[in-house]
Amino acid sequence: MTPNLVYVIVIGVLFGAGVSLLLERTLTRVLIGVILLGNGVNVLILMGGMPGTPPIVGETAQDRMSDSLPQAMILTAIVITLGITAFLLALAYRSWQLLGHDEVQDDAEDRRIMDLAERDEGPHAKEHDSDDPPTPVDDVAPGRAGR
Repeated sequence: MTPNLVYVIVIGVLFGAGVSLLLERTLTRVLIGVILLGNGVNVLILMGGMPGTPPIVGETAQDRMSDSLPQAMILTAIVITLGITAFLLALAYRSWQLLGHDEVQDDAEDRRIMDLAERDEGPHAKEHDSDDPPTPVDDVAPGRAGR
């Protein structure tokens, strides 16, 4: 069975738009990205099913029955996507209530790591080629950072 070109294009657009929205900083765009990715997965699973007659024993010959597994997987994917959507919607609403916006903020540790990466010095940098003294790094045992 050859795949339908329209399905392939729709899946590509849904996955592309979903991934690009997932990389945004606002929770509402992340929510829309999750919904688009869920729909893309559903169309992808639907494309894998073989067409045929309803799988009713006694009504249809066994070699002409359609496979009901992709339909069950799509129903499961819809339920999972609905649960994740409800959770992200609750997070976005709570963020809007508390902060007045739903943008995800950088963590203090994230900022510290970005600063170290910009200066091209890791937390275990040994020597510096510049004349500037190194900035102090927290004296924390390895594996215990952020606790």
